[in-house]
Amino acid sequence: MTSTGFDDDARLRPLAAGRGPLLERGGHVVYTARRLGELVSGRPPGVTGHQWNTAGRATLDVVVCDGATGRPVFAVEFTSPVATPEARREMRMRDAVSAAVGLEVLRIQSATLRPGPHGRRVAEYLIDARRYAAGLPEQDDPAAEQPVGFRDIVGRLPDGRDGPVNDLGAIARAAAVEAYVARQLVDPIVRGLHVRWTNGSTEGWAWVEVRPGRCLVERVLLWEHRFSCGVDAARLAGDLAVTAIGERLRQLDTDEPDLVPRIDLGRDVDRLRSRRDEMAHGFDFDHLTFD
Repeated sequence: MTSTGFDDDARLRPLAAGRGPLLERGGHVVYTARRLGELVSGRPPGVTGHQWNTAGRATLDVVVCDGATGRPVFAVEFTSPVATPEARREMRMRDAVSAAVGLEVLRIQSATLRPGPHGRRVAEYLIDARRYAAGLPEQDDPAAEQPVGFRDIVGRLPDGRDGPVNDLGAIARAAAVEAYVARQLVDPIVRGLHVRWTNGSTEGWAWVEVRPGRCLVERVLLWEHRFSCGVDAARLAGDLAVTAIGERLRQLDTDEPDLVPRIDLGRDVDRLRSRRDEMAHGFDFDHLTFD
């Protein structure tokens, strides 16, 4: 494997305008459905020809570019929980190419969240969160009072209450209350948990009781490849799971939801607790929070 003759800083090339951007926000331009090969100036060192040929054809669902230079800043992928061994190999090839050129990638695995209906909102949120984090003063003294994080900014919520306005699941939580008032749910509270694993992945679970003893459940996994938006990934995964619940709640009038017995959900949560205890000394488990 030989060098292709490009400096690392020049490997990510400006995207051609082509199809119009999805949106412009905060000094960034957002595109959808762009091939990874469009972003990269030739095969990078350390990447085999097979990896490059396969990964270059892969489509990135959302690509956020610097508004001044047009160069990609980060990308977002939406994937399905059902992945064949071949699909997982292709993901690893994409990860190898992205790492070689320094492209930040956030991968979202969900059975419900999709780039079409959700890509714009996710892109807006990530751009705003990164801008906010970039503007925070550096804290050299860990004992000093820490500035309020993006996710914890308090303001007026959609239901009129005060709360964290940058909770991606806020609209879904309000929708659950409305569905409860309309007697579509037996409990208005969206509950959940989030998990951070030491292998770098995080996951968020959310559920709401629709029928007595039967729950609507969503699970979202995140992988941050060199990516950060200033919001803890586990909390972000949990908020996205609640967002997915909100998407499902909108379908209650037309579709009978696929519900999970509460006793089965309890067993799944117990398995997570057991894994927490088994991994207490370190290997795969890092953090588990129940809300």
